[in-house]
Amino acid sequence: MKIVSIEAFPIKSEMVGALYKGAGTEGRRPPWTKDAEVAGPMSGYERFKKLRSTWRYDGAVGCLITAEDGTTGFGTTRYDQPVIHLINDHLAPLLVGEDCMAIERLWDMMMRMTTPYGVSGLPSYAVSGIDLALWDLKGKLLDQPAYKLAGGPVRDDLFVYATGNDTDWHMELGFRGTKLACPFGLYHGLDGLAGTEALVARTRELIGPNVELMLDCWMAFDVEFAVRLVDRLKDYNLRWIEDCLLPEYAEAHDELRRRVPAQTLATGEHWYSLPSFGSACARRVADILQPDICWAGGFTGCRKIAQLAEAHGLEVCLHAGANTPYGQHLSVTSPAIRWAEYFVGGAPGVPLEETRVFPGMPVPVNGRVAPSDAPGFGLGLNDDVLAAMRR
Repeated sequence: MKIVSIEAFPIKSEMVGALYKGAGTEGRRPPWTKDAEVAGPMSGYERFKKLRSTWRYDGAVGCLITAEDGTTGFGTTRYDQPVIHLINDHLAPLLVGEDCMAIERLWDMMMRMTTPYGVSGLPSYAVSGIDLALWDLKGKLLDQPAYKLAGGPVRDDLFVYATGNDTDWHMELGFRGTKLACPFGLYHGLDGLAGTEALVARTRELIGPNVELMLDCWMAFDVEFAVRLVDRLKDYNLRWIEDCLLPEYAEAHDELRRRVPAQTLATGEHWYSLPSFGSACARRVADILQPDICWAGGFTGCRKIAQLAEAHGLEVCLHAGANTPYGQHLSVTSPAIRWAEYFVGGAPGVPLEETRVFPGMPVPVNGRVAPSDAPGFGLGLNDDVLAAMRR
């Protein structure tokens, strides 16, 4: 079956609300995301430190692939016009006419096509959107869910933890793990160390000793700040600290691993290429790797990363892996992926079903989720929904 068209387009940022106009449950209070300060790489600049949205360039992208019999597959990625341009003006014209079932061949072709300007970063986002659409298309053509095409499940469902700072709502929803977004980083100095410890202490007291607790540091630390913070947090039994350092500073990752040997480290959300993860595995800079399936080469790329991690005795937990059908399907197929993350951005009191992007996607119940058995990724899209997505 040949590919007849590949089209990338921008997705409306308000898409979630558009899908669930009939529900409209009122939150008990505004969500933590409304005005929470989260530390990051720009925290040293007063103009930009309060909100990521003041400096980040973003924008959701949809990728629709059509086969010669009219069947379509749909993938998503990010970074708006640059990625749309790479898909529509470079990759798509070269892939039209290829066999849509030969996904491994197509993935390798895209890796090689983007080599002259670098596979990591924006090109990886473009590859991811196409790859996810190909897996969705193949599942529909074969009338099989994507996880069966990948070899079938290794477990019946997934343990899911919640990310966000509405911790009381996470506990009410039945999650048995929760991850905090750290509001302080190296530019906050001693006050940042104290403030982070106070936040972690309050959270541990709220959830008790039998709920897993993690801390997302989102590239806001250097090695020295991270080491000092780990020492202060040792009594709170953190499952891991995450994404502490700027992603490209390889030697810093090595140094942090050396200086905090007893602390579980997670990272890789902002790594994109297979060689980057291969090097991290060989150097064992982290215990848990966290690629995003919509960014790091799609289903094919993250499947390879999970196999690399498994061969090195490491764990993978996809970034926001339970927030998309793509991540849910891959996660149940890999022995290296034991947990899944669900970012909770809706207001406390609003059911998770009302804040999902895809109508066909299951949401966690009491901290567990299993992917849909529908063909492909079971996105639940139709022509009307696809039309409503476009901006």
